[in-house]
Amino acid sequence: MESIKKHFTLSDKLILESGQKFGPITLAYETYGALNGDRNNAILIAHALSGDSHAAGISKTDDSVGWWNSMIGPNKAFDTNKYFIICSNVLGGCAGSTGPSSINPLNEKPYTLSFPLISIGDMVNAQICLIDHLKIDKLLSVVGGSMGGMQVLEWFRKYPNRIHSAIPVATTMKHSPQQIAFNEVARQAIMTDPNWNNGDYYQNSSPLKGLAVARMIGHITYMSDKSMAKKFGRQKKIAKKDAKFTADFEVEGYLHYRGDSFVKRFDANSFLYITKAMDNFDLIATDATAEAFTGTQPKVLVISFKSDWLYPTYQSKEMVKTCKLTGVSVTYCEIDSTYGHDAFLLEISEQTHLISHFLKNVYKKIDKPL
Repeated sequence: MESIKKHFTLSDKLILESGQKFGPITLAYETYGALNGDRNNAILIAHALSGDSHAAGISKTDDSVGWWNSMIGPNKAFDTNKYFIICSNVLGGCAGSTGPSSINPLNEKPYTLSFPLISIGDMVNAQICLIDHLKIDKLLSVVGGSMGGMQVLEWFRKYPNRIHSAIPVATTMKHSPQQIAFNEVARQAIMTDPNWNNGDYYQNSSPLKGLAVARMIGHITYMSDKSMAKKFGRQKKIAKKDAKFTADFEVEGYLHYRGDSFVKRFDANSFLYITKAMDNFDLIATDATAEAFTGTQPKVLVISFKSDWLYPTYQSKEMVKTCKLTGVSVTYCEIDSTYGHDAFLLEISEQTHLISHFLKNVYKKIDKPL
């Protein structure tokens, strides 16, 4: 399945949740499958922090495979024989959508830190504009893991009349102090890199070392103790003679590899803006927890993973409790996986079973079932 990146530019400026009007805004997106005649088989996939619009297939540009290719395609969880799949790069990103590395039309220079602080809600509001552009009144479902799950929850809260169902995976209604702490350490790794230059580095050397360390921190939280032990153990590489502080252990080499790979495709300023948006996300900012989903009709499937210590299962259970308090139809599944947070990208068989069955039942409730 070949994929082609497309671009959509909003005709008007977007009103951010801060009240600021900002634009022009362009979103990069990809689609898979075909929209049916009733335009009621569309599913929006929301990506995680380091993801982009290339969710499936083989890119026509660089032959890369989509980040959720195992889940999207013919006869897969998101069956492109039945459904029309959409995935867009978030506002603030660096893979074709407007972000801090984009050119500011007012001075023909990159925005850098003049780019406004954005929220998960701003990302979703931009997605709504894309869905309107595609002339889709109501999505069959909106789905995403990690930060993608935050976008799913924001859709559920803000636009329940635009979706039939929601599938938040390995996510939370708000970051805990520990989750904020991990992101802050990663941001500091970038901002203390001398090449960061207060965000103005696009004409000079980029803060590659800082961004690589930020990614290394992230990867530690994505895996579990068991998955690390199974994959690496305490295996060592052949150390260079007289080398004292090289990456001797296989797990060290893996983290260095991940960090070095990440800097080739991601922008440091985008990392700062997106992680800040995640930290600021709070689906229930008041004590009135039961009001968050009041009056919403979409069906919800919440998926979590037993070994996920970045987004532990108790946070998913809080989500389910909030749904039940408001009478929302919710199904909860905790998958017994050892992969940690990465499980939402790796536990394909069980997720496929759960999601395909859930979507089939949702589709039965609308006018013309498949």
